[in-house]
Amino acid sequence: MRALLLGSTISPRTAAEMQRLRPELQKLVELVYCDLDQPPPDPAAKGEFLFPSADLAIVLGGDGSILRAANRFGLHQLPILGGNLGKLGFLADYTPDELLEVLPAVCAGNYRVVSHLMFLSEILRGEKIAASSLGLNETAILGGPPFQMLNIHLRVDQEWVTTYSCDGLIVSTPVGSTAHSLSAGGPILRKDLSAFVISAISPHTMTIRPLVDSADRTYELSVDQSATPASVVVDGRVLGHLGADDTVRITQAGTSFQLIEVSGRSYYRTLREKLGWSGHVRRVD
Repeated sequence: MRALLLGSTISPRTAAEMQRLRPELQKLVELVYCDLDQPPPDPAAKGEFLFPSADLAIVLGGDGSILRAANRFGLHQLPILGGNLGKLGFLADYTPDELLEVLPAVCAGNYRVVSHLMFLSEILRGEKIAASSLGLNETAILGGPPFQMLNIHLRVDQEWVTTYSCDGLIVSTPVGSTAHSLSAGGPILRKDLSAFVISAISPHTMTIRPLVDSADRTYELSVDQSATPASVVVDGRVLGHLGADDTVRITQAGTSFQLIEVSGRSYYRTLREKLGWSGHVRRVD
């Protein structure tokens, strides 16, 4: 199998692990590209990165590294096998040594590729698209100094839903439901569902609760002009700043994120291990 080896070379730990694993990986797959051989990509560069033809991508780091890899692939997504060097690692599910253990099964075809929802987030300024980005986790509208409450209007398929008075709003995919959305009180959605969850950050009204709706709808957000400037953040990257007449449009992308799963690793096992679900209450004396 032809594989890419991706990871942040500016991280000393990731670079060291890539160097350590590279000879072992080359015994199992044909490495046609390695980030160690290239200068770090310019984060300000526009357009998609061009990679050699490959069957899969091996990504070392954490979930952030996988988010960056998905962004680099753009509309040409590759199946990803993640090696976790971060903390939780919902997407990067294997340690580097476990990755070496499961890779022979992958090379033998004993795996499945699970597709996950991706989205397109656009800032509309009048009739023009001022900025756009493909995303995997979430689109968030966040306020800046002096950090006053925002009034954020939500429309779904052009129907007005409500106006949130809050510190910010998160529109998350199922993959992103265990990230920022979960911290804001949102529900956990199974990763292969085709849905968005909308969660307000510190809403002014206690009756406001997270909303789950189908991914095949069009979601539009706008913000009342106030002393607090509002920014659109996609997967941790600032897409742009909102003016009074701007609209954020979120739709299902024409491509999907692809994650490799090997037998023995299940969705609920990952939740139990990563979130520390023990199934019983422990008594502490």
